[in-house]
Formats: sequence, structure tokens, C-alpha cells
Amino acid sequence: MRTRVKICGFTRVNDAVRAAHLGVDAIGLVFYPPSPRNVDIDQALAIVEALPPFTSVIGLFVDEQEARIREVLSRVPIDCLQFHGDETPDACELYNKPYIKAIRMREGVDIADLANRYSGAAGLLLDAYHPGVKGGSGNRFDWDLIPQDCAKPIILAGGLEPGNVRQAMESVGPYALDVSSGVESEKGIKDAGKMAAFVRIINEGNRS
Repeated sequence: MRTRVKICGFTRVNDAVRAAHLGVDAIGLVFYPPSPRNVDIDQALAIVEALPPFTSVIGLFVDEQEARIREVLSRVPIDCLQFHGDETPDACELYNKPYIKAIRMREGVDIADLANRYSGAAGLLLDAYHPGVKGGSGNRFDWDLIPQDCAKPIILAGGLEPGNVRQAMESVGPYALDVSSGVESEKGIKDAGKMAAFVRIINEGNRS
């Protein structure tokens, strides 16, 4: 199975376009004001309108009000929603859009139970747990917490960067890898060389 790749947290048009031309499957846009990677609707629209065909756009929200999410969706062409807070399954399913539910991983998290609870999700995104941080902390978690079999596609996030992405593919075998800070020169600013290296290593792993 080919491992897909998503790069999240774009704030600049040129960075997102460069990622698309590198061949990423999806780009992520963060609609979470506390995040340094937060974008407003005008920024998001400029990024999406500049993308070439066949690059999916994922909109990330954290415990956001329904009205705000609907406002974003009314103006920005988003293909899939990503929920990083404490949203219930019913809340995730309000928008007639595919969605990904992020799970903050730590001891005692029951992935099988969550896959059952969020049965309508397109996939589960597994990220590191950090107290008080819901939008992604950039930290790695213990991959041994991930079950061998899951009813939902697993998207691995948290602390990924070019130096450990091959290990992630070999150890976890996820459906997709999701990176943000691991390919940045500073928060919200993507590094072209790091993005290229990240995608290249995934492509090499897919061919081996």
C-alpha cells in the first residue's frame, strides 16, 4: 500500500504550491486562532486558488463553533475536515464532508473503541498528547501504543521530520503521514529543502 503524505499548517501561497508540485496528497490549513499557523479566510482562499489540480485541501478546527465552520466552508473549497478537539461524532458529521478525527495518544487510549465511536470518520489521526495543546504539539509519541489492526485508516502525526520518516513507515505502516513543524524553518514558514526531503524519503519507501 502506498503511504500518502499530508503537509499541514501552510500560511503562504508559495509554500503550498511548492508542496503540491512535490507531489503531496494533501495540504492542511489551520483555522485555530491560538496556533501560530492559523489562517483567516482570505489567506486560505488565496492558497487554495493557487493550487494545481488533484491536491486535497484539509481544514483543521479545534472545538470550533458550528457557525464559524460553516462560514469557512461557504467561502473556502475544503475537501475534508480535521477535528483536533473534543468534538463528538455527531458534531463532526454536521457538515456533509469527509472528516478525520485527531486522537491525542497516551497510555490508556483505546483506539479500537474510538474507531467504533467515530465510525463515520474517514480516518484517525494519531498525534502526541500534550496538556493544554490540542492543535498539534510537534512532539512524537510512543508508536508502540498503535494497534496492529484498526478499523480506520491511521494517519500518523507528531514529531515527524525527514530524519525519522522512514522509521515511521517501517514501524507503523500508516495509511498516511502528516507533518507540520518538521518541515519548517520557523512556525508557519515551510522549508523547501525539508519538504522535498520528506516527500523523497516517502517516495523511496513506497518503491522499496
